[in-house]
Amino acid sequence: MKKIFVLSFISVGYFLNAQSISNSPYATYGIGDVKYDNTIETTSMGGISTAFISDFTSNFNFANPANNTNFELTSIKLEATNENNYFKSNYNNTKSTKHSTYLSNISLAFPISSRVKMGLSYQPYSSKSYDIVNSNTVDGTTFANRFRGTGTLNTAQIAASYKVNNEFALGLRANYYFGNLYDVNEITASNSELINGYETKNNIKNFNFTLGASYQHLNTRTDKKWTIGATTTFGNTGDMMTDYKNSTYFYTAGDVKNAESIIDQKSTSSKNLLPLQASLGVGYGSENQWFVSGQLDYKKGESISYFGKTIDFDDTYRISAGGWYLPNYNNFRNYFSRVVYRYGAFYERGGLKIGSNNINKFGISAGVMLPFKTSSITRMSGLELGIELGKRGTLDNNLINQNFINLRVGFNFADKWFRKSLYN
Repeated sequence: MKKIFVLSFISVGYFLNAQSISNSPYATYGIGDVKYDNTIETTSMGGISTAFISDFTSNFNFANPANNTNFELTSIKLEATNENNYFKSNYNNTKSTKHSTYLSNISLAFPISSRVKMGLSYQPYSSKSYDIVNSNTVDGTTFANRFRGTGTLNTAQIAASYKVNNEFALGLRANYYFGNLYDVNEITASNSELINGYETKNNIKNFNFTLGASYQHLNTRTDKKWTIGATTTFGNTGDMMTDYKNSTYFYTAGDVKNAESIIDQKSTSSKNLLPLQASLGVGYGSENQWFVSGQLDYKKGESISYFGKTIDFDDTYRISAGGWYLPNYNNFRNYFSRVVYRYGAFYERGGLKIGSNNINKFGISAGVMLPFKTSSITRMSGLELGIELGKRGTLDNNLINQNFINLRVGFNFADKWFRKSLYN
């Protein structure tokens, strides 16, 4: 049975790499819509993770790898996300909707010893999937602009945590990013046989590392606890190769380019794909009952080539707050008293700036962990459900306002695996 789970883990990872994910028109810029750190547990609490040490033995924290001092079981998580985006613009009073369902996270985690814990994770980091056409007619000639983007940037991770003592822990996560992202801008006119196309292809293979630390003080007399956590992501190695091509051509049957004539072509290499990131969180709670936390995230600005030009992204800041509540896990007469309820909210000052407008984002979230019948306080397995509602962008200057409702579902299977029995 355990071999089946491991084989499933590998095959699901292959499917995750091949899937197509739709997103916002703002994905035209940079590396697309960032999907990373969207585990149900994290997003249901507004994104807090840096100071979140699970009270239960079955949840591994990848965002801050130091926060796994209570983790004792082998855990397999499979999670899927359903995104529902509603777009509106004052430009021609345009409205549109997009829906997408995709596998958003798989992970395998297990304890090495009472002090050392390890986990493997695979997620889509960002994606591009858009197709936008603008047209207008001047003196009887119709001009059309078509913007298309495809591709997914994935991340595979290995994380380890070390419990220094009962209050202090350290963690390290190695992150590998890989994938191809494509952007095409095509211009054509009704009185012309040729299309002028500007194509940008980004081939990404990149490593970096996340260092985490956490401190938690538990008052054994009152069961109240304070937690402080911090992470830093640094050390880019590898390249993002960008191939840029400006050409003319026309399409034959099956959207095959014909008679292509290259006007300009060049390649560039960038090591600043994923710049410095840092996070600081503080939390307070009561053992096995409730927890609240606040968190500040920072991401340094970056420069990315786009259609032969360099686009600068500002520094990004995100403020998150959230927590969880467990009414009474020992109340076996009332199932809903044994459910973990999660809640949160966030505000993000976006790094993308169009004109004088930063593309900001905010939202609220909630979720539940429905324990399996055989689940216990020390072996918390169950069905995870989450919902996130929010807004991104603005209607100012004919830009796009994006409202979204994201639904998430997943399973956490936890048990004592990979341990030798002391008795036959």
